Amino acid sequence: MATSDRPLSASPAGTVPPTTLPGLARALIAAGKLQHGTADEIYKKALTSRSSFIAELTGSGAVSAADLAHVVSSAFSAPLLDLATVDVQRLPKDLLDAKFAKDHKVLALAKRAGRLIVATADPTDQQVADKIKFATQMGVDWIIVEYDKLSKLVDAQAESVSKAMDTIIGDDFEFEEDQVADPVSNEEAPTDVEDAPVVRFLQKMLIDAYSMGASDLHFEPFEFTYRVRFRVDGELREIASPPVAIKDKLASRIKVISRMDISEKRVPQDGRMKLKIGKNVIDFRVSTLPVLFGEKIVIRILDPSSARLGIEALGYEPEEKARLLNAVHRPYGMVLVTGPTGSGKTVSLYTCLNILNKPGINISTAEDPSEINLPGVNQVNVNDKAGLTFAAALKSFLRQDPDVIMVGEIRDLETADIAIKAAQTGHMVLSTLHTNDAPTTLTRMLNMGIAPFNIASSVILITAQRLARRLCKVCKEPMDIPAKALLEAGYKEDELDGSWVPYKPVGCAACNGGYKGRVGIYQVMPITEDMQRIILRGGSAMEIAAQATKEGVRTLRQSGLHKVKQGVTSLEEVLGCTNE
Repeated sequence: MATSDRPLSASPAGTVPPTTLPGLARALIAAGKLQHGTADEIYKKALTSRSSFIAELTGSGAVSAADLAHVVSSAFSAPLLDLATVDVQRLPKDLLDAKFAKDHKVLALAKRAGRLIVATADPTDQQVADKIKFATQMGVDWIIVEYDKLSKLVDAQAESVSKAMDTIIGDDFEFEEDQVADPVSNEEAPTDVEDAPVVRFLQKMLIDAYSMGASDLHFEPFEFTYRVRFRVDGELREIASPPVAIKDKLASRIKVISRMDISEKRVPQDGRMKLKIGKNVIDFRVSTLPVLFGEKIVIRILDPSSARLGIEALGYEPEEKARLLNAVHRPYGMVLVTGPTGSGKTVSLYTCLNILNKPGINISTAEDPSEINLPGVNQVNVNDKAGLTFAAALKSFLRQDPDVIMVGEIRDLETADIAIKAAQTGHMVLSTLHTNDAPTTLTRMLNMGIAPFNIASSVILITAQRLARRLCKVCKEPMDIPAKALLEAGYKEDELDGSWVPYKPVGCAACNGGYKGRVGIYQVMPITEDMQRIILRGGSAMEIAAQATKEGVRTLRQSGLHKVKQGVTSLEEVLGCTNE
């Protein structure tokens, strides 16, 4: 803390003139609470020890903290507050950095009308006021408090933040700066985002998430808490609750290494970053969203190995696998993968592309954005602002002699129209749609404005999918379920012959509550001639579904129930992720 509100002048005969004493000392002398000689002596001692005048003053016992606060409040016409009456838990923890508050003995109490209300024992310290204004871009209104209470409180808060971070990070975690691939330069990284505990915390969260097999990380700020959650096997799990005071530094650190604008907090941003774990370099896709008490950040882990699993690992039944492979190996036509967000559509598409990716095949993809790098595939990131839409990318692809085209998502009539024309003119087109099952995909395309004859002549297969949690092989146990419940779930009488038993999750050290990993549930529906006739005469989704059942296509519920019979997942899980 600065010890004077004006520069020191020359001292004749080795004495310090009264005018060079801090404003605080002059106020105490004027109030009769401090002798000039004592003030002069304490001030010189503060200069020698490089400490603040107020610390030396209260430490020497020359003036009590209570008397000091009353005098300062009266002399500078500032409100007086007893910190003992303040609910510390409800104080804002993100307005001033804990270390700054400890070093300068100030405490943010509230924010009102663009001004920051700050507790201090010395309102004459203009340097601290200027630093607060610069850091917060707000004016400062002082509230006078007793120095001893203020000092204990800010020291305790700084210590609690440090201890909380150390507890989360742990002593056995060693941070290595070169673990972050493609780091930014020092000019791009302000010192406040290079805070070692924050850097180590982020590094640990990313490594832990990857080790646990998480698909994404959620950093969520609230008014008095901060929460970090991982999505493991499709379910969010709370992992850590760091001090809310680190949220701005953490957001800035993530933005810096993701090539985002750290000064922009009002609009969502997207970016990417990399982390080197052992010999693997893992890509992360980063999304920020302004929320009520800061910025929520979601980091998605893009593990390239997931695209190279092979079709056997995805959970297709033999007949479903045969239908899909037969469709993608056709010279032209459209294959659609449908399902909600997070149902594994991208992995299914990439698996198909890997099967087709041969030196003699020209493959082009348009994605928003490209999640996983596929060597040998020409991948394009759409950019609506620059005019590079899905439709524009498709038009360009058709001028580059492609064999296989993958469109990340068919969102509008223009994109659908170009994709269908491509499928009709000798190209294999792979894409996705957000529909609940395979039959409703056809009616969705009709509702988009696509002519029935175009759908019938171009779409050759639709696969709908969900992801269900896979039962842990170590701890799963047989479960006794009444026959009535099994019949209500969708089983037929002849299937309840006692040749199989459903299993239930138990939970052990090797899994997450009885589940480990996920398995796909699929409805793979080829478009046959009979279905084409239904489409051409404007048939409904129910008619198409009935025809599919007649041709031996399982519904999503039936596919899930088959996985229960195999002991792969639980009945509860299938009922939760399918709807019938």
